[in-house]
Amino acid sequence: MRQILPLLLALCAISLARADVSLAPLFQDRMVLQRDRPVPIWGRADAGEKVTVAFGKQEVSATTPDDGRWIVYLDALETQSTPAELVVTGKNKLTVAGVVVGEVWLASGQSNMEWPLKAVDRAADEVAAANFPLIRVFKVARAVSEVPTDAMKGEWKLATPAFAGDFTAVGYFFARDVHRKVGVPVGIVDSSWGGTQIESWMSPAALASDPAFAIVGERWKKTLEDFPDRKVAYDASLAAWTAEEAAAKTAGQPFRKGKPVAPRTVGDRDTPAGLFNGMINPVLPYAMRGALWYQGESNAPRANEYRPLFAATIAFWRAHFGQGDFPFYWVQLANFKSDNPDGTSWALLREAQSLTLSLPETGQAVTIDIGNVDDIHPRNKQDVGRRLAAIAKAQVYRIPGDYSGPVFLSAEREKNALRVRFAHAVTGLIARDRPLQSFEVAGSDRVFRPARASIDGDTLLVSAPDVKEPVAVRYAWRNAPVVNLYNGAGLPAGPFRSDNW
Repeated sequence: MRQILPLLLALCAISLARADVSLAPLFQDRMVLQRDRPVPIWGRADAGEKVTVAFGKQEVSATTPDDGRWIVYLDALETQSTPAELVVTGKNKLTVAGVVVGEVWLASGQSNMEWPLKAVDRAADEVAAANFPLIRVFKVARAVSEVPTDAMKGEWKLATPAFAGDFTAVGYFFARDVHRKVGVPVGIVDSSWGGTQIESWMSPAALASDPAFAIVGERWKKTLEDFPDRKVAYDASLAAWTAEEAAAKTAGQPFRKGKPVAPRTVGDRDTPAGLFNGMINPVLPYAMRGALWYQGESNAPRANEYRPLFAATIAFWRAHFGQGDFPFYWVQLANFKSDNPDGTSWALLREAQSLTLSLPETGQAVTIDIGNVDDIHPRNKQDVGRRLAAIAKAQVYRIPGDYSGPVFLSAEREKNALRVRFAHAVTGLIARDRPLQSFEVAGSDRVFRPARASIDGDTLLVSAPDVKEPVAVRYAWRNAPVVNLYNGAGLPAGPFRSDNW
């Protein structure tokens, strides 16, 4: 009997644990629910278990199917700034406290989205002033998965000096601008990871949607095949580096040589679909207003691939969330030398980003004027967040105001010059601080030469003395150009070219 009793107690404990209703990871204290649209609430329970969700005056129920995953939908909610409780009842009872209702945005990408508030310009002042308890951020923990998963770590935190220093700076400044102007709670779900490629953020379905995307899998297969040899070389390099570091320390000499980077293998952040599986899939299908994206630096060496991959990412994220063509706004890459300031790899990546504006409900924040030529992580994240928020305020919240700098429309020949026309130039064109910089024109020989540009109303006349019959114009077509063309709203023109050579 003494042997049987512990076994019975253990079996009872297992049975009770299995009976517990659970919520998906995002449903935690201090969360923000999306207003003005149906709100899915989901989790797990025993098959056949009735689960009831109560929030405000609503109470909805569902019976858990055989796979143990239940989901209910609250009717569209009104804005609610006073914290309330969401209660889930099955064989047990869960209470989520401090819930508000407002605007939810998903923020994703690589390091410039992940970059924390405590590391921006005037960081100490910004963190000290971050006292907005109706702005909340959920930081999704880094995770790579070979298959789509529901598991996720993270928690909702309020924008107070105690926590805001670790928030995504771009996401925070976006949220602060929206909160101040719209006057509602704002939640940011931050799912970002520095140094990551777009292929990792694409869903398996997106990667399988186009035969041309097979190159992604082929590249990764080759990476895994090469790992054993690269690991041997890495171990040798690491041993040599460690010995050099120790010798320098013994001699009291500085040692600045970079540590060797381990070769990529299974579980690496570059795993195709790995970050979608581990960091986006667990968020599905949380109700939200839209998505913010800051990524592309890691794809600049293969800019020609980026446009179709980016377009597929957007299309399939929208399909997976099941909320229609929700707004998707991104940050165009800033000016950075990328080993060669006069190179054009980043110019081509920026163009791929701009061309993706052909998709519905998209927007682009141009940052070509606020980067740091020598630092891939510019510290001015305030203007990045403000420019993204300007798009949202105009397109989502219908608040009048300019949200874009001049956008290239056309270039037409006039004698020995090209007349360049723009959208978003009704407030005029401005050359800031000096004559217009970084213009080039080419004739039929396709050789681009530095050009002079002059403002003529809301257009430009661009010419070069040694190009008598120009046929093409480019602006800021370099990795790290000097730029100073703005409209009357103080927003910069993005890089452009009239040719497709």
